Amino acid sequence: MPGTTTTPANVSATTAPTGLGPLDDASLAASLDGGFSSHHAEVNGTRLHYVDNADNADNGAGGDPTAPPLVLLGGWPQTWWQFHKVMPALARRYRVIAVDLRGMGGSAKPEGGYDKRTMAADIRALLTHLGVERAHLVGHDIGAMVAYAFAADHPEATGRVVLLDVAHPDEDWARMPLLPRPGAHHLWWFAFNQVHGLPEQLLAGRYHLLLDWLFSQAAADPGTIDARSRAVYARAYDSAEAIRSGNDWYRAFPQDIADLVGRAAPVDAPLLALGGEYSNYEVLRESVPALGTDTRVVRVDGAGHYLPEERPEAVTAELLRFLG
Repeated sequence: MPGTTTTPANVSATTAPTGLGPLDDASLAASLDGGFSSHHAEVNGTRLHYVDNADNADNGAGGDPTAPPLVLLGGWPQTWWQFHKVMPALARRYRVIAVDLRGMGGSAKPEGGYDKRTMAADIRALLTHLGVERAHLVGHDIGAMVAYAFAADHPEATGRVVLLDVAHPDEDWARMPLLPRPGAHHLWWFAFNQVHGLPEQLLAGRYHLLLDWLFSQAAADPGTIDARSRAVYARAYDSAEAIRSGNDWYRAFPQDIADLVGRAAPVDAPLLALGGEYSNYEVLRESVPALGTDTRVVRVDGAGHYLPEERPEAVTAELLRFLG
């Protein structure tokens, strides 16, 4: 597999020092085909950043009031930008709304509210703010957990749901071993991210080191996550506040597990899970059928964990096939 591309530590400026181009959300959104632009909204007691193609009727379906809304929710340690390879194709059919979750990227980083039920309520409030009554949801990693919580708590606003390489936390997550097992993924950061204060001291200003390690270990081809994308993510997570808020998604897992156990029934919305061949496909094949009444699990060949960046064509094809 190709080696990693190292991002310089100093990526807090709008433009990376290596000449990678602007890294701010407005410039990134404008760089995509499909008529995307960057926005913020005050909803559910917090401030969310999102990228939308609704304002451009001539370039993509977003300006068409009959185009189905499609919400994209990213995961740790990335931002909405992780969908940049699939957004232009999706924009030809849908109003695409790519959201930075509470605590992510351009969104606010409050002290609380990182359980996935509250984060799903954020998305519901954002859709109400945008005048959207019902939407499809696609979530990766932490975003997949939020997408599932949305479908469970807001069925009236849910179309179809796609989980990318991760499902909602369940009781098995509470039994993860601390020590690595031969041949199994060792998710050591699940424990590391529970620690208060220390990750911020170790990683602030050096987050690119963690990013490069994660991409080298969890991507089938680390080179598919290029230097500019790594700089975008490092810029988003390089501060102590951003590290703390991203880790708070993990610290909320016990509450998320309790919320799942407390739900009366699996979701009725059609549910598709895409799992990377070299990542979580087998885990999803075992766990996802219990989450819904209409579920499918599909393997994305040649992919690790970062499906939209590693295999964008395959992911796009599966999304279009499932969402209709």
